[in-house]
Amino acid sequence: MNKINKIILVVFTLSILGCGPYSFTGASIPEGTSTFQVNYFQNNAPLIEPGLERDFTLALQDIIQNQTNLDLVPSNGDLVYEGEIVEYRISPTTSTANNTAAQNRLTISVMVRFFDTNNDENDFEQRFSFYFDYEGSAQLIGAQKDTAVEEIFERLTQDIFNASLAKW
Repeated sequence: MNKINKIILVVFTLSILGCGPYSFTGASIPEGTSTFQVNYFQNNAPLIEPGLERDFTLALQDIIQNQTNLDLVPSNGDLVYEGEIVEYRISPTTSTANNTAAQNRLTISVMVRFFDTNNDENDFEQRFSFYFDYEGSAQLIGAQKDTAVEEIFERLTQDIFNASLAKW
């Protein structure tokens, strides 16, 4: 093996080893952390949408499983997520000349408590909120409601992930 091939081999090996702790999702998982749990998020919003709490709990579990190599456990997780849905609200955002809504907004807010059992300096309690706008003449039912909730959950869970593991 000539000198140039040895240099290329060393550089390649070092670059591969140097990429080990990097995560393409931006997650910064503390050393010694291998599990997480997501406790059931109760729906304490004034307006209750049936099944919303189950769907949100599952969405939060899914994003953490998909973006990390942490194992989901039912109890005694290294990272613990808990909280409640505190707002499910539909409100007009713009109106027409006839005093009807030209556009409505669905807003969902969750209060999240995050615990890192290995380092309590990472713990936080924070409210996360996002919305979906739709035509005022449309009913928020069926596929439109599913799309709205899915988009809101995608943003909420990503924001929670970033706050707890990406430190953004």
